[in-house]
Amino acid sequence: MSAERSRALSRMQRGPGLRIAHEERSDEALLDAVAVGDELAFSQLYDRMSGNIYGVVRRVLRDRARSEEVTREVLLEIWRTAVRFDATRAKARTWVMVVAHRRAIDRVRYEQASRGRDHRVALRTRAIAFDEVAETVESQLEHEHIRQALARLTDLQRQAIVLAYFDGFTYREVAALLDVPLGTVKSRIRDGLQRLRTVASRDT
Repeated sequence: MSAERSRALSRMQRGPGLRIAHEERSDEALLDAVAVGDELAFSQLYDRMSGNIYGVVRRVLRDRARSEEVTREVLLEIWRTAVRFDATRAKARTWVMVVAHRRAIDRVRYEQASRGRDHRVALRTRAIAFDEVAETVESQLEHEHIRQALARLTDLQRQAIVLAYFDGFTYREVAALLDVPLGTVKSRIRDGLQRLRTVASRDT
């Protein structure tokens, strides 16, 4: 990692410090500059968005230390993958916050998987009752059914419903995360839930 990026990321541990004036460039312009290796743009993007990134991550992970660690991972991911940003598909802030939310969810899933592996190792020392096996299979089938039903929604409906009902965000937080009006989020979720009910009634 370059010295400039190291200094930018280390500020998260040192606390508030001198900030570079960067109002002259939009979020989108900063991301475009980061995509071609502009380290100053990365430092400015850090100043502008790191607090919001931490807030998104903290809502998912709750724990401060883990949230700070994942926030640093998000910033490094933005440095590496900024070239994937497409301003015709999303605003820069929305793209960054989705990256942050996805990384936080990945951490939760990784930790759950690790606990699951430890649990499975313990279970090898005893026989598993039939009803436990049946419950596991039933749960897996239910999750698969939900996944297939969500796949039939539009991208916008699915994104809003996952954020609100699977990740625990309020409608207002979903609106802020997706950068759309609150009314749009509510109608998007309402239409998506109606679609899910329709799919479920056809599949039963």
